[in-house]
Amino acid sequence: MAEETKVRLHGMWASPFVRLVKLTLEIKDIQSEYVEEDLENKSLVLLNYNPIHKKVEEDLVNKSLVLLKYNPIHKKVPVLVVNGKPLVESLIILEYIDETWRNGPRFLPEDPYKKAQLRFWCSFVHKQVFETMMLVLTSYGEEQEKAAKEFFERLSTLEEEIKNIFPEGIQVIDQRNVGLLDLVVVTTLSHYKAQEEYLGLKLIDPEMTPLLFSWLTALLE
Repeated sequence: MAEETKVRLHGMWASPFVRLVKLTLEIKDIQSEYVEEDLENKSLVLLNYNPIHKKVEEDLVNKSLVLLKYNPIHKKVPVLVVNGKPLVESLIILEYIDETWRNGPRFLPEDPYKKAQLRFWCSFVHKQVFETMMLVLTSYGEEQEKAAKEFFERLSTLEEEIKNIFPEGIQVIDQRNVGLLDLVVVTTLSHYKAQEEYLGLKLIDPEMTPLLFSWLTALLE
């Protein structure tokens, strides 16, 4: 794209979805401005650009006018603003980045079927794995036990798919060959060790899900 392209990301430091977009921008070597949002008091910019969810990485307690402006529907992070035009939802943003900035690695395959399969598993990690993990982290007692059971079931489902993704075993992964699902997995599960310490519960068990453990280890190295 032209050098005068202005890119600004609205986000919140703790959001894995924001980390996903930030990592993508870094790998593509895209110069951008970052605005931390307070989601409890969203900025007008966020509310304008994402009016529904109102999610973004700013002061989430005191959202800025910019956040409210660019995400008037969701009012949530991340919101990527390119030359004044807002984009919301992390996976949509990543596809836009991959199609617009073709320098560096390509995150999605050209084959339509492979691309559709990749989208499905990225959505699975975000909507199934992440959401149940958050229930484990925020619940107690029987509710937490139920959430943990569902979480491990979904990790087992992902474990089976990894056999198809890496039929020859986990390979070395770096910025030259990283893909969209790699980015989604590492930003969603990268803090699992700290979360395990907090919970006193093993989340990524090398015995239960050895392929996932190896994959995540390769991504974090």
